[in-house]
Order: sequence, then C-alpha cells, then structure tokens
Amino acid sequence: MNNPIQIENYKIQKPEEWAGSVDDQKLVEKIKESDFSNRQINEGRDYCYFLDKIYYTSNKETNEYICMAYTLNEPSNLERASVMDIVVEENEVYNIHRISVLREGVLIDKIPDTSIKVLDSENQSSGGILSSNKKINITIKDLRLYDVLILEDSRLKVFTDRDFLRKEFCKYVWVSPDNYWAYGSFKFTFINEREEPVAYKKTFFRDDKGDVLEPEINYLQKGERFSIEEEDYINPVDSGREIFPFIDFATDRSWKELSNYIAPMYEEIYHTSSLKEFALNLVEKLDAVTDQDEKLQFAIEYVQNNIYYIFNADEMNGHKPQEPSVTYENKQGDCKAKCVLLKVILDYIGVDSSVVLVNFHTDYYIKYYLPSLLSFNHVVVKINYKGETYFVDATIRDEFGSIENRGFIYFMHYLEVKSSQELQQRKPYKFPYFCIDEKVDFNTQNTTGTLKLTTTYKGNRANAMRRYFKNTNKREIVDSWNNFLFYSLNYSNDRNGTDVRNIFKDASIDIISDDKKLNEFKIHYTSSVENPYYSDPEKNRFLMYFDRNVIKASARDFMHKDLPFWHNYDSEKYEINLYTDQKIDTEEKFTVQESTINNPYFDYTSRKKVTKNGASVYIDYKPLVNLEIPQEDFEAFRTAHHTVADSNFGLGIDIIEPGLMNMLKFNFKKRFK
Repeated sequence: MNNPIQIENYKIQKPEEWAGSVDDQKLVEKIKESDFSNRQINEGRDYCYFLDKIYYTSNKETNEYICMAYTLNEPSNLERASVMDIVVEENEVYNIHRISVLREGVLIDKIPDTSIKVLDSENQSSGGILSSNKKINITIKDLRLYDVLILEDSRLKVFTDRDFLRKEFCKYVWVSPDNYWAYGSFKFTFINEREEPVAYKKTFFRDDKGDVLEPEINYLQKGERFSIEEEDYINPVDSGREIFPFIDFATDRSWKELSNYIAPMYEEIYHTSSLKEFALNLVEKLDAVTDQDEKLQFAIEYVQNNIYYIFNADEMNGHKPQEPSVTYENKQGDCKAKCVLLKVILDYIGVDSSVVLVNFHTDYYIKYYLPSLLSFNHVVVKINYKGETYFVDATIRDEFGSIENRGFIYFMHYLEVKSSQELQQRKPYKFPYFCIDEKVDFNTQNTTGTLKLTTTYKGNRANAMRRYFKNTNKREIVDSWNNFLFYSLNYSNDRNGTDVRNIFKDASIDIISDDKKLNEFKIHYTSSVENPYYSDPEKNRFLMYFDRNVIKASARDFMHKDLPFWHNYDSEKYEINLYTDQKIDTEEKFTVQESTINNPYFDYTSRKKVTKNGASVYIDYKPLVNLEIPQEDFEAFRTAHHTVADSNFGLGIDIIEPGLMNMLKFNFKKRFK
C-alpha cells in the first residue's frame, strides 16, 4: 500500500453494521455464470454480476454505500477502472471497504496495488467559485482484461452547523441504472433513521406495455427501509425518448411549511441595518437619479456589475444569506447575498420585490418532486413594476436596459421567500419587441452584387451580441457572417469548397449604435459579391436568400414520449430585398408564395412584393414562450413549422435569360409546368 498514513478525506475500514457484510466465499458465490450473463457477454456487453446500493440518512449524517462486481471485458472500461476520481465535499469521507478482482476463479485483494492521492478539485477553483471539495485519485495497478472487479465503498457526510438545512431536511433522488449495463442482481435500499417521516414518490415507472404509471407516494418512519430489487435486469427505458424512472425521497413537508421555515431567516437579514447606514455613497447616487425607470436600472446594474459573484459551494448548502452590509463592504457575495442586497436597495427606492428560489437545471422535474428546499440551487429577484412581473438574476454581468428591455430568463417554477407560499408557475411570455430585426438588401448588376445587412438586436440577443463583439476578433466576426451568408445565398450548393473570402469581397461589419437604455445593439454588414447568382446543374440562374435560422429544426425533429417540448424561441422580423438588372419570372410559384400561420404558440406571416426586376419578402415571427407544448398540441405545432420550412423562410427569384431561344424555352416550361 503506497499510503500507510490515512488522512481525513478517505479511510480504509469495514462497512457500517446497517450495510451488512459479505465474506470472500459468499462474494465468489455471487459471481456466477448463467445463461443471462453469457448472453450479454457474447453480445459484447459488459456485465455487472451484482450491484447493492444503500442510502442511509439521519439527522446527523448521510452515508451512501455501494458493493458491486462487474466485468472488464472492454478496454475502455478497463481504463476507467484503473484510474478513478472521487470528489468529496467538506466533512465528507470516502470509505474504502474492499477492492478486489476475481481472476480465473481466484479472488485477489487489490488494495496493496492501489495508490491514493488527495488533490484539490481544480475544475472548481476559478471563475469566482470557492470550494473545499477534494478529489481522491485512485489508481489500481495490474488490472487485466476479463478480470471481474469488485468494489465496496461508501461516502459519509457528517453535518456541521453550516449544514443546518441538511440536518433538518432530507433530499435524495434515486434514478434507475444506466441501460448500457446488464445486471445479474440489482438492489437499492433507503434507510430512514431520521426523527421525521420521509416521503418517497415513484415517478415515470412503466407497466408491461411501456405506458407511464401514475406517481405513487408512500412514507418511511424512523427505522424503516424501502427496497427495490431486480434479477437478470436490463433497464428497458428508451433513453432517447423516455425519462428514466426515479424515486424522490424528501422529509415530509408542504411548500407552505417550507416557506414559513425559510422566510424568517431572510426577513431578519433584510432589516439588520438600513441602506443609509452602510451605503451612504450609493444612497447619494440613487437620490441623484430623478427618473424612477433609470433609478431601477441603476440599482440592478450596480449589483450585477459592482458586486463580484462568488459561488461558495459550502455556504450554498444552507440558506442563511450574508448580511447586505457585508456584501456591500466586501463587494462580493453568492447569489443569495447579491439578491438580498438588491432587494434592500429596491426597498429603499420604493420598488416592490422579493427573493425567489429556482433551479434552472432541473426546472422541468420540480413539479414531479416532493416539496423540498433542497430542490433549489439558485436565487433570483422577482420585481413587480408598473403592473408587470420581471425576474432579474443578480449574478449576471454586462446586462443592460430599462426593466422592460432587459434579457428574459427562461424557467417555469419558483418558490417565493415569503410566508405561506406554494410552488408557483410563471405565465407564458410574449416579447413586447423583436429580438432580431433585420433588413437585407442585395443588388446585382452584371456579374457583381452589393450585399447589405442592417440588424437590430434587443433583450438577450443585444446582451449576447454586445459581449460577442467585445470579446471576438473583428476578422473572425466578418468570417462568421460570410460563412452564414454562404449558405443563405445557396452558394454551398454550386461552389462548395470555395474560400468565402474570395466570394465576399471587401466585407466589413460595424456597430452603428448601442443604446444601453433600450438595450438595442445595431450593426451593419456590407460586401461586394463576385458571381452573385446561384446556378443549378442545368445552368439556370437564381438570386436567393433563405435564412435557415428562421427554421426551428429542434421543433421539427423533436421526438420524445415523456418530455413536452420546451418553447423558448426569440421573436424575429426580417425584410429581404433582392434586385437585379435581369428580367425575372414574376409568377414563379415559390417567388410569389406567401404564408399566414396562427398557431396557439406562434404567429408567423410572410408577405411578398414582386416587380419585374426584383422582389421583397417581409417576415414576422411572434412566439409565445416560456412554456411546454402539451403532447396533444405538438403535432399541429410541428406541422406549422414544416410550413415555415416549405420555402417560407426567405426569398428566391428565377432569372429569365436574354435571347429568343431562352424566352421560348421559358414559355414552354411555364406552359407544361
């Protein structure tokens, strides 16, 4: 053993009594060949002979125990098994109970061949993240293909005063195992040794036909266990189209009880001291702004841009926020600290606000979870202003605009930090502005075209483009636009492989204006284009501009049985003008084709204006966003997007070549079309 002195982050010891014990003989007996195991191995699938997982929870600690034996028949699995990284939190200990291999019927203890190093978890050591997490690097020498690896370990987390929320409340989500693996025996056990009852909710389990069963809720009193066990098991879930079954365990509380538990903590912090007492300089600046809209914007941007965001993983385990005076003095804090400071400032200027708990990553599942404060991992501020409700993330930087023009945050569920609150769901949203408003002018004469794009971005798009232009090399930006236009003008189909810089000559892109109050960012692109027409294999020429960003491929391709489609597209407006010195077909079907779509979830119109030497299309796209499309409405929604993709996302004009023979050819084609 290379580490004779054990340190606090890991130990080598026997498992706890509640986990039971398996001696060597019983262990070998559990690793038996069968028709099921041989079938999986013959198919090239790695095989887990048994997996025994136990989650133990009390008001003092949690302990997650695993004992498993699996084959190393694939080189990739052998590589992963040889070097493993285990990340442990502060006051969490990784306990190693057994590392062995079964090789040609002989059980070999591999702990003497194991090297263990404890490192800082460097992937969480920058960007304002403070963490006491440690990474335990385990290297096992001389593992061989076709070994059976046996691992028995546990992760013990002893609660400190900082973990007061975990002491008070339990939260654990069990998810059914990965469907790559086949299991001879699979068992999961949850042990409740807490003083309070723990509820558990089984969700997305299926019947024999594969249909989802209704969720089932039961309860565990102190000392009771829940177990689920399978033999010769392969998870039947279609992972691309179905949600894995999961069981949510949580201390039995209602949302109202939870909000009443947490609200007093925040109320106490709000009133520790007044803004005038600890931030007189800021108060003077606020008082100097006479317009209330500008004062609100100043308050939001002050906290976003002047208070450095620090994510302290250890502090985030609880919900006691830092006092606003400390946040202001130190000019730094986590999401709770920044939001509390912002609320105190908003209270001073007379704007109604509240702190709300969210979880952007698992927002969809919160409606299925049991009530728990531990379901949330982030805090934002809800602002009620002039009859509208807005949500502001105080941790974001470089956001601009008066409150109605700021970026929109996509999420659905939240718990307001006030007394006697239920879990709330946001209403769907329709943008009061166009996130993208673009005008395209393409004028061609002889063999050269002049291309001009003027684009105005608002909201999230303005913030994103502002950052992009600030942080990206100008040449790279121009190349990005050239590549986009290479496809929009359909040159990818008649000159693929050509350097775009040789097509778009003298290309330039400039910022026209940047209005930080309206949050409008306006740019202008221009270039001259050699050989502006697209030519098909029959040498017919076309002038085309189709913006494929208008086509929502994710909506057209969506195929999931359990997840409803999350609708979060931007509102868009386009004017595309194509002009030529050639005669065009003014009656061509797709040139004159218009569309009107009035789907419950978006309105879409394209209108055309055609002259003898050109055409224009005007496209408006207005979605209703921040909602899930119900299953019963989705096919009509998908069909509507197919309609958009059917030549309604741009404009194409057919050139009538000069000369008598070309005119006769054109008339003949039109007659028999």
